[in-house]
Amino acid sequence: MDVSSTSKATFQPSFWRDRSVLVTGATGLVGGWLVKRLLEAEADVICLIRDWTPNAEIVRCGDIDRVTVVRGDICDQECLERVLGEHEVSTVMHLAAQTIVGIANRNPVSTFEANIGGTWKLMEACRRSPKVEQVVVASSDKAYGDAKVLPYTEDTPLAGMHPYDVSKSCGDLIAQTYANTYDLPVCVTRCGNFYGGGDLNWNRIIPGTIRSVLRDEAPVIRSDGSFVRDYFYVEDGATAYMHLAEQMAERPELNGEAFNLSTEIQVSVLELVDQVLETMGSALQPKVLGEASNEIQHQYLDASKAREMLSWKPDFALNEGLARTIQWYQNYFENHQRQSPAIARVSRSTAAA
Repeated sequence: MDVSSTSKATFQPSFWRDRSVLVTGATGLVGGWLVKRLLEAEADVICLIRDWTPNAEIVRCGDIDRVTVVRGDICDQECLERVLGEHEVSTVMHLAAQTIVGIANRNPVSTFEANIGGTWKLMEACRRSPKVEQVVVASSDKAYGDAKVLPYTEDTPLAGMHPYDVSKSCGDLIAQTYANTYDLPVCVTRCGNFYGGGDLNWNRIIPGTIRSVLRDEAPVIRSDGSFVRDYFYVEDGATAYMHLAEQMAERPELNGEAFNLSTEIQVSVLELVDQVLETMGSALQPKVLGEASNEIQHQYLDASKAREMLSWKPDFALNEGLARTIQWYQNYFENHQRQSPAIARVSRSTAAA
């Protein structure tokens, strides 16, 4: 099954056709799927790309050849202003970020530069660009920090404590500042942990677990397995961003609002790994290291505001999203890697399960 051909995505064709859309972070997990959906909607897509990533979904599926690529850095304000002006960008989808907690802990400066500096430079570039009509900024549930009362609502204070969380808190507040002070048409999204096909960061729990099963190896859990998270399927994220931009065009009163996006289902890391193993028909047992540090223990979101104000809801339940994700990785390993006998054997058995 080609999961990209069976999307539930819906959009307003008249809004997106020939619309000039800038996507930052297009080589990332969500960015690749967002570009795919924008191209389906016949938008004119411009992608700001710093590093060439040959295994990124946008490259793997050939979408890179259907977009305008600008090589540049999100922290280069002159480049941003040139892109917005020369391409007469109407809608900005800001997804570019350093998203790995471990990297943020080891190298906070690069994370602060990308997630904080990159956000204010893009907001300032948009402020100077009169053609920009909507700016969707992808924040995170991590922006809330370690709140004592759960689930997070949009009224929960943004109070990150560790490098990655702080970077998202700051970027989120900066985006709201430009909406409130300069009337920039900005909305912020706060999502849980994204998962889906195309995520080749094997340190993340879902791709790492799937790869381990395909190699007939015990999956590794860095924490003690009790951490609770929201897990949000990447195709739901892509369509939600498009839906939000459409709503912003129709309802200017949404400018400056922030929206939690979530399936509102709380799952521990150990429960998630067990569900992946069950879906893949594997009898492997996870190896629990208990080594995670500077991470929030419990996080989950209340998405009632998005449901009520945007008439939005996710299309994919966790079991359905995981099944599509597993299928993507099975296809990936079959098509892009020389398989060992163990991978081939497990791939055939899980495909038949």
